[in-house]
Amino acid sequence: MTDGDLAADLSLPLRLLVAAVLSGVVGLERETAGKRAGLRTHIIVGISSALFVVVSQLAAFGITGPQGTVRVEPLQVIQAIAIGIGFLGAGVIRSSDERHGSGRTTAASIWATAAVGVTCALAHYALAAGATLLLLGTLRGLERFETGRRSDPSRREG
Repeated sequence: MTDGDLAADLSLPLRLLVAAVLSGVVGLERETAGKRAGLRTHIIVGISSALFVVVSQLAAFGITGPQGTVRVEPLQVIQAIAIGIGFLGAGVIRSSDERHGSGRTTAASIWATAAVGVTCALAHYALAAGATLLLLGTLRGLERFETGRRSDPSRREG
């Protein structure tokens, strides 16, 4: 293994670490807001999304197996992540108070956290950090502008 390979290998866990930190920031916001999917859920979603993309990038170069060379397309992996996270989000909504449709914002934050993880896996850290700041601004900063949510606690979206 050359020094260049070692540096490349060491950059991969960094991508996961950045995904964990940025996803954790969003998860902490959800946690402090008392939502069902909080810190750990968001961190796991961010790390796993990043890991799927990193592994698909490694596999995109081709894996030689007993049946020949297998190619994995990273864009297909990203699409699969978005679809899979949709099912997780549906579970969050379903397990919340169905009468008021709560859980949609938390489900959306989980989906967005997956995108942050994918962005970190692609080593676009500034974009991932910017997206995280926008998510926090949306989750905390815009809450007060939602009409009727403050005066009627039963309508508060989660």
